[in-house]
Amino acid sequence: MFDAVARRYDLTNTVLSGGRDRAWRRATRDALGLRPGRAVLDLAAGTGVSTVQLEGAGARAVACDFSLGMLRAGRRSGRGVPMVAGDALALPFADGSFDAVTISFGLRNVADVPLALRELARITRPGGTLVVCEFSRPTWRPWRVVYTEYLMRALPPVARRVSSNPEAYVYLAESIRAWPDQAGLAAEVEAAGWTNVQWRDLTGGIVALHRATKPAD
Repeated sequence: MFDAVARRYDLTNTVLSGGRDRAWRRATRDALGLRPGRAVLDLAAGTGVSTVQLEGAGARAVACDFSLGMLRAGRRSGRGVPMVAGDALALPFADGSFDAVTISFGLRNVADVPLALRELARITRPGGTLVVCEFSRPTWRPWRVVYTEYLMRALPPVARRVSSNPEAYVYLAESIRAWPDQAGLAAEVEAAGWTNVQWRDLTGGIVALHRATKPAD
């Protein structure tokens, strides 16, 4: 499915989010608190557009995705960042390889969320940072109703106009509705061994940034 949407993936995301995807990427970078020379993994990086944002902070950023189609699209676009094919449930990196790890709009798509969170902890050095940027639950009820209506009624027709695989965006809407709210995801992150779990709502809670720390040895 992700191979099939790769060709116009970035354009589709920008259109469907009303251009907010750029601000969400900046907020993710800022939440990581990256410093020059730090190693950061961008998991579920897609074409690497988010990885380029991280590298802009001076970090040594690596893009990892299990969709070869996405990685090929990123290379064709000349992203210029290291790209590695890998499964979130068995990451191809040694223990403690990264100072920080992040996953944007990808955790929702893995088959075993707790295992993916533990794998991210494994490859992060003690004291390192996790940031999860993911769709969430608008906190103001009227806004939540508007958003849900957009997901189920407006998103599919828009996707049919701009996406290279519109059917995939039906799955997108359904997976967002089934995803836990902010507190629910925070509990899952903590259960996977991360500490100091906090979250911040973006765009009224349509998206939430969860930030956590790997305990020191």
